[in-house]
Amino acid sequence: MAVSIMLTITACNIRGNSDNTLHPDSAENSTSSGIGSVDTTPSSTDDPPPREGMVHSRLTNEWIEQQTAAVRPIAVMIPNEKNALPQYSLSSASILYEANVEGQMTRLMAIYEDWQSLEKIGNIRSLRSYYAYWAFEWDAIMIHVGGPFFINELLAQPDTNHVDETNSPDRRAFYRDADRPLPHNAYTTGPMILSMIHRKDYSLEYRELAEPNHYRFAPQSAPNTLEQYGDNAQNVSYIDMSGCYPLTRCYFEYNESDNLYYRSQHISGDADGPHIDAATGEQLCFKNILVQYVRCEELDFKEGYLNFQCLDTAMDGWYFTNGKCIHVTWEKTSDYGATRYYDDNGEEVLLNTGKTMICIVREGDNFSYW
Repeated sequence: MAVSIMLTITACNIRGNSDNTLHPDSAENSTSSGIGSVDTTPSSTDDPPPREGMVHSRLTNEWIEQQTAAVRPIAVMIPNEKNALPQYSLSSASILYEANVEGQMTRLMAIYEDWQSLEKIGNIRSLRSYYAYWAFEWDAIMIHVGGPFFINELLAQPDTNHVDETNSPDRRAFYRDADRPLPHNAYTTGPMILSMIHRKDYSLEYRELAEPNHYRFAPQSAPNTLEQYGDNAQNVSYIDMSGCYPLTRCYFEYNESDNLYYRSQHISGDADGPHIDAATGEQLCFKNILVQYVRCEELDFKEGYLNFQCLDTAMDGWYFTNGKCIHVTWEKTSDYGATRYYDDNGEEVLLNTGKTMICIVREGDNFSYW
């Protein structure tokens, strides 16, 4: 069964406040200047490669081997609830998305660039359509375990590349771990995914669908400190997302020694603590955090499925890096087009080299920082 779902979004009136609780649509913060005039030239950088044959990653701007950079990433759907923990290989992801699904749960989508040698990835759960549109902009091959019926039309499009454990031919790319109960025991490995990609005759090389210059990065030798924004850049040592993610209640703490934000969670019914990758024992940490407000509607099904409007222009967001934050607006104008972020001057924001966390939040939800 295939259905076409048209969203009707009702504008929300969000009240301002005097503390640092963020709200998405303050009139004084919105801007349209510069939106739509995207400079697609590579990020400006004068940093020399550490050795011959290395290039900048389009996902993180880090120096990586040329053969690694040439391979399309994978986008893996990973649950984030008490019974799904711990997860494996999240710290190896270059980019991590988080968004709400039904029942106030959140689900993660991990974008892996150097994935072919990973020994255990997951656990893995079902896909939602809005994650697919974020995966498209990286030309990523999606890895998932089924999904609701209304994504079938999207998955059937000829350009959509995905590996689905519920499809019998794809099942050999997954395994079930006897140490975990259903449905939280589906895993894969880099070699298993690679073998299935060959079987399905998917291209390992980037196709001419997504924009090759997705994010714009500051040179590693001259990072973006946000100091150029003066008083409009606020100092931030703690980001509390509990107002947007009431079940996982994740938060980020800034570490001045390495200039990274470290992720923790306080999942309902579980102890508060660092979000740890079971494969490495490492706490998840990020150089860039983007909080992105997105229009959302609950679909008219008893399961409470959500649908986020991934294509939009001049919606609000916030960019955190190096212990500071600024207000931004974002736009995405086509299925495979990049989501781009602009400061209040209409200039595209320069991200810093490293991993990026993208927190997708519903228009009208609030989060706090200090």
